[in-house]
Amino acid sequence: MASLGLYLLLIFSFQYITYIRGSFVVTTSTPRATNFIKTSCKATSYPVLCFQLLSVYAGKIQQNEHELARAALSVSLAKAESTTVFVSRMPKVRGIKPREFKAVKDCIDNMQNTVNQLHRSMKELDLMDKVRVQDFVWHMSNVQTWISAALTFENTCIEGFSGPLWDGRIKASVKGRVVSVAQVTSNALALVNQFMVRRQATAAPSNIP
Repeated sequence: MASLGLYLLLIFSFQYITYIRGSFVVTTSTPRATNFIKTSCKATSYPVLCFQLLSVYAGKIQQNEHELARAALSVSLAKAESTTVFVSRMPKVRGIKPREFKAVKDCIDNMQNTVNQLHRSMKELDLMDKVRVQDFVWHMSNVQTWISAALTFENTCIEGFSGPLWDGRIKASVKGRVVSVAQVTSNALALVNQFMVRRQATAAPSNIP
């Protein structure tokens, strides 16, 4: 069996590589693109983290709300997938207690559900440039619902390690990783909401004769 120390070492040595999906590649950015991302990130709960993770995609995002939402969701999905792999290894840690084992197993289920919901959201969001205007709200509601569900699963995992009886390195390592996923998922939801509102505003018919 692997030792807990080995897994904790992975936390600090593991370099997170952002998930690159489809045409998401890092290209040359511009000051306008960077400022657009920084301004948009102010609508999120974790604006500094938002800008830090998404600014590397400024060249692809430019000033496009859809591309910004896609980038945020891709980052969330990548982080959820890597965290699910990490948590899935924890039941094999030597010396894990029965209560910890159960909490970890529940967390694995929740994180797998998170990944599934984010995958569904990503596929739906990729359709937004192809759907009819009258169908836009319905498709975006699906995206919002599934991201919200992913966030609920993440928070359920976190709650499983809460309480005065919890302490130790397994709690710290698992909870820390999942909290990080929840933060980027929250940011992704905020940017998806922002995209929906602004797209609707630009698509609304003018009342001017």
